[in-house]
Amino acid sequence: MRIGYYAHHHGSGHCRQADKLAALLPQNLQRNLVVFTSLSIDAYQFMTVDEEQIIRLSPEDQRGDEVLPGRAGQYWQPECLHYSPIGNSDIQTRSWQILNAIKERNIDLMIIDVSVEVAMLCRTASVPYLYVRLAGIRDDTPHLNAFAGALGLLAPYPQALEAAETDSWLINKTLYLDFLANKTANATSYGDFIASLKNLIHQNYKSNDKLIESTQKLSLNSEGKIKTKMITVIKGYGGHEAIDAKLPELRAVQPDAFILSLGPISADKRAYVDIALEVPDVTPFIAHSDLLIMACGLNGIAQAYHYKTPLVVLPDERPHREQEVMAAALVAQGRAIDWQSFIKLSKKDLDIKSLSNLTIQTNHQQNPYSADNKTAAQHFMDSLAYYTTAKIWFEEWLLPKLNLTPKSLKQ
Repeated sequence: MRIGYYAHHHGSGHCRQADKLAALLPQNLQRNLVVFTSLSIDAYQFMTVDEEQIIRLSPEDQRGDEVLPGRAGQYWQPECLHYSPIGNSDIQTRSWQILNAIKERNIDLMIIDVSVEVAMLCRTASVPYLYVRLAGIRDDTPHLNAFAGALGLLAPYPQALEAAETDSWLINKTLYLDFLANKTANATSYGDFIASLKNLIHQNYKSNDKLIESTQKLSLNSEGKIKTKMITVIKGYGGHEAIDAKLPELRAVQPDAFILSLGPISADKRAYVDIALEVPDVTPFIAHSDLLIMACGLNGIAQAYHYKTPLVVLPDERPHREQEVMAAALVAQGRAIDWQSFIKLSKKDLDIKSLSNLTIQTNHQQNPYSADNKTAAQHFMDSLAYYTTAKIWFEEWLLPKLNLTPKSLKQ
């Protein structure tokens, strides 16, 4: 089948997810996936999807010449949509771009990640679609309509992390793809990681007291490990200030630790970490640190989830409580602890290494959709490559895997 993937433009995560799924297709069929997005070309560099496969959409921002704004209030706004301005020429162009590309490129099935409005556009135009259901509580009328209008729902996380509040019909209509981690280079040994880290510090700090102090902390003991414990704090650009605000307390309860900040950092908080760096790949730090502290964004948790490194979660405030719900699920499963628990344990002088006893080993769960060792996401993409029509794929592959059947198809 030919697949269209709508990737929302807030952040690069939606485009990154499309890129990961495209990489699971056979190489000769990767061009069968077309990405729709209004994210600018310089905001994310696709690794698998060529620019010829990308439909760069017009924006959907508010305009001054609209007849009515997107959120006009009761009696002036359809309850099935979050944002529905009248007379916005950019959205008119955008809608035609989507429909024309679906028709001209013979797209059989859309994957919508995420937009209620695009979902309703597809359903109105009789275009089959799957809707990506992110973590969090999305029980508002527009989301429920988008979910109901889909052939199925895709969850880019394990079912074990499903929110307890989620309605059963949503769970029954969902295909859980597990986390899709970024592709990285071959795993590095601990010794190579420490040597590489020292080189990064020399490149970024040149000659000063921080360099001398950090180099001393990174010296190896007789067991080939650094003499102190390494705590890595991982942050993105979407709300690092909240985590930075915790750094003084972190240093107070872990005065001897080697604290490493990855990502942006507030200038007045640099004194509370040993080193602050920005790196293209955080995977070696996830693998070799003694403790991770991070928010609960989908891509970040996807990278860290299957490692044994103990995890402290500090969820950012996000719409639909998506990071809060993800953090609660991780804590309930035993994969992470929250900040308050970490502080209490630290004040009891509990060694960081013993935190590993509080976290479960989250190896990849057995794929419930096949007897082989393929991931759920791989099996899903294989099915899209194998079937030639959405109708046959829906009836023969998807429906048997869901616990929900349309009334019209029941015997």
